[in-house]
Amino acid sequence: MAQTFFFYDLETSGLNPRQDRIMQFAGQRTDMDLQPIGEPYNILVTLNDDTLPSPDALMVTGITPQKTVEEGYTEAQFARMLSEEIFTPDTIAVGFNNIRFDDEFIRHLFWRNFYDPYEWTWKDGRSRWDLLDVVRLTRALRPEGIKWPIDDKGEPSNRLELITKANGIEHENAHDALADVTALIAVTKLIKQNQPQMYDYLLKMRDKKLVQKLVNVDDKKPFVYASGRYDKEFAKTTVAFPLTTSRNGGVIVYDLRYDPTPFVDLSVEELSAKIFATWEERQAEDFVKLPVKELQYNRCPAVSPLGVLTQGDGWKKISLDAETVQKHQDVLLSHPDFAERLRSIFENKPEFKKMTDPEAQLYDGFLDNSDQVRVEAVRNADERELADFHPDFQDERLSPLLLHYKARSFPNLLSEDELRQWEEWRTEHLQAQLPQFMKSLQRLAPSATDEQQFILQELQLWLESVLPSVDA
Repeated sequence: MAQTFFFYDLETSGLNPRQDRIMQFAGQRTDMDLQPIGEPYNILVTLNDDTLPSPDALMVTGITPQKTVEEGYTEAQFARMLSEEIFTPDTIAVGFNNIRFDDEFIRHLFWRNFYDPYEWTWKDGRSRWDLLDVVRLTRALRPEGIKWPIDDKGEPSNRLELITKANGIEHENAHDALADVTALIAVTKLIKQNQPQMYDYLLKMRDKKLVQKLVNVDDKKPFVYASGRYDKEFAKTTVAFPLTTSRNGGVIVYDLRYDPTPFVDLSVEELSAKIFATWEERQAEDFVKLPVKELQYNRCPAVSPLGVLTQGDGWKKISLDAETVQKHQDVLLSHPDFAERLRSIFENKPEFKKMTDPEAQLYDGFLDNSDQVRVEAVRNADERELADFHPDFQDERLSPLLLHYKARSFPNLLSEDELRQWEEWRTEHLQAQLPQFMKSLQRLAPSATDEQQFILQELQLWLESVLPSVDA
């Protein structure tokens, strides 16, 4: 099959993919010349009665839970649609900040609905690409031909709706998923037409093997790197240097904009204090950040060789020079123990707090082959087969996950005991969400517009409809 792009965007009930849900999905397939193939998708996904959506999120999207119940697909139906119609072989899934946000929601959706959470991004010629970092590197080094916006504070901004406005691209309903998809395709065309070399290069570099070849700890060389973690005043772009491998399938890199001398002799404890400093600690006047970060090969980082800086005043555009980079690189190379200390810190960094909810335990481990077969049997089972289907799972996450799957998409199949277990879990889950939900409602109500007041009223009605009674 020929490769195609599938541009997509989500609107969600909140920001946490472990507990929040997809409420709207929109997408458009295109050929490799960005010409549409077929009709766009624009669908709602039913919000289940175990979720209290973030009122702040709904103030932005305007989608009420009731609307998703009236018009939406169940999660099981939606997961099947994604697997069979959308993320098909040779599809490049594309979004705007999708790798850090949207893709995580898709992974957790697949996990909850007994699909492989990872295959949709790599198997049978599939891959993914994130245009946000493409925009960052293009703005930094090849801005010609595109108008780049500033925000209302007078600072450079890469928000999609501002880029479209600056370049005369229609984008009336920002934060509507389909409007955002249409705008993203237009911005992609803008880069492809005005900076085709940059476009083609970064499209190729979505391959993690090519990234690893460039950012190589066995043959260390400085490279150009654009990331949201870098300074806005330098167009989010710097020259970085690979120090050592990290535990998460990537590499720890140093920002060569900054002199390593103050850091190379710090102890493990002193380095750890900087790496794991809280937000409050970082705001202190005397806090000096450690300019290191993890780069993960499989996250489509916007990286390129130093040669890109020799064209069109590249060094000047990011306020750096080759002499500074060489000097700081020499300091790092003369202190190899610095990289070793960092490696030990990142390898032993604290794990995320263990989650007790199986729906949030996606990253607690991979399934073995026997469980993968059983998972496939679950998603392929019809209602009649599911009614009394109790596979002998080896992984302890899967049995409670099956109960939740049946309760959400096939509630009439639950036995009395299963219904009791589900209601106990649902009650506890809702009660955990309730304090923040009520606090947000009370904060938003005084200044809400008429349209927003309607949404807040719908949220209050949703709460009343899903919250179990005290006697339940």
